[in-house]
Amino acid sequence: MIKLSALTKDYGTTLAVNNLNLNVAAGEIYGFIGPNGAGKTTTIRMMGGILAPTSGKIVIGGVDMATHPVQGKKMIGFVPDRPFLYEKLTGMEFLRFSGDLYNVENKIFQQKAKFLLQQFALWNWADELIEAYSHGMKQRLIIASALLHDPKILIIDEPMVGLDPEAVHMVKDILKDLSANHHTTIFVSTHTLSLAEDLCHRIGLIHKGTLLAEGNLDELKRIAKLGEAKLEEVFLTIIRENTFI
Repeated sequence: MIKLSALTKDYGTTLAVNNLNLNVAAGEIYGFIGPNGAGKTTTIRMMGGILAPTSGKIVIGGVDMATHPVQGKKMIGFVPDRPFLYEKLTGMEFLRFSGDLYNVENKIFQQKAKFLLQQFALWNWADELIEAYSHGMKQRLIIASALLHDPKILIIDEPMVGLDPEAVHMVKDILKDLSANHHTTIFVSTHTLSLAEDLCHRIGLIHKGTLLAEGNLDELKRIAKLGEAKLEEVFLTIIRENTFI
């Protein structure tokens, strides 16, 4: 469902993403991890059509994002690292705004919006202004808005920032359900390694724009030449071995 081929973003003074190749299958949850400045957010912004790559190719659901960007974006639910919310709207009004962007029919919108607000524990706040929401509530609302049009692919940058433990558990369960029961492909960038370990089928480790390793946890352990180890130890081992790339 997601195919990146020789994807590169060169700012002239900084090579943010360097010849990145990866494939994510339908229904797979793919974790994208790396240190600060590794190229995670730049990659995600290119996938979402916010940034144009210097070179390379992005194919979303069989659609080339360079030649058919609108068709590709219709398949994507996008949650950026710093989402923008119109805080003078209510939660329901913001979902209506988001639904209109994707031409969600009114009857479908009414059912879907109520379902999502209940699922993300926001229904009692549906008619309250977003400026009264906590940070965690705003984060849950932006994820809910990305699901309104039933996207085939969900791209999320740091989904758990500002969420309390109960909300983290809720969002993880929702993402797992989308993958298992709705075959939604999920590409998630995160600094929370325990989240990637618990949630993702495969994980890609990027450093200085280069994909150093990818696979499930057992495969990453073999790459790092470790036996029993948590993802954090695997991550640090691979990064340290490639400090000078």
